[in-house]
Amino acid sequence: MILHGLEDFKIIRGDTLRRPAFFEGDAISRFDCVIANPPFSLKNWGEDVWENDPYGRNFAGMPPASYGDYAWVQHMIASMAKPHGRMAIVLPQGALFRKGAEGKIRTKLLESDLLEAVIGLGQNLFYGTTLAACVCIFRLNKDKQHKGNVLFIDASGMFKKGKNQNELLPEHVDQIYSSYEANETRTGISRVATLDEIRSQDYNLNISLYVEPVIVEDTMTVAEALSDLKKAAADCETAENRLKQLLSESGVL
Repeated sequence: MILHGLEDFKIIRGDTLRRPAFFEGDAISRFDCVIANPPFSLKNWGEDVWENDPYGRNFAGMPPASYGDYAWVQHMIASMAKPHGRMAIVLPQGALFRKGAEGKIRTKLLESDLLEAVIGLGQNLFYGTTLAACVCIFRLNKDKQHKGNVLFIDASGMFKKGKNQNELLPEHVDQIYSSYEANETRTGISRVATLDEIRSQDYNLNISLYVEPVIVEDTMTVAEALSDLKKAAADCETAENRLKQLLSESGVL
């Protein structure tokens, strides 16, 4: 916070999922905006205390013991202030399509129409993992044009390749934000999918199901194709003559 020039902040170190630190009375504090990049697929995240969570953060279901991603999601949703709370969370892309308990939680969140956008990022952008991550944006009350829909953005190719780690540059951030603001279908970049479409995919949020990549095909004229064919035939004849020469010099022919 200090490095980014912010002064009005309060930091409390602790175990957020087992013992949340911010309270208002007997309930956890609520905020207009909630942002987090929690540990990916955390094991031993606190399942033992969440089954009877006193703060009601398991409202959409119990995450599996081996993946804490949807514990963070539910904690953050429970931390959004009514009526216009919003949140953005960084998750591993596996959280978009894993089945079982996570699939049931994902179904409930989608049917509650809380998910506004899914943004797929490129590989090797985060310290400690080469996995491709995603950003999921939730709102308690989505704007009219967003209701019943989820915006998918494929930003997997937007990065500067580095030797040890790739980098998301400001121009990439601007492109992603522009796609988010536009909230429209753009070939190879974004897609506005209805909840009915997502239901038909069994609530799978894998971005490739909704945003098809643009396939660039090399096209050539008939004249170019004939020219390539003639060149290939000439090269073949040259190679054949050279082979005969070598065989003759070695006494085989």
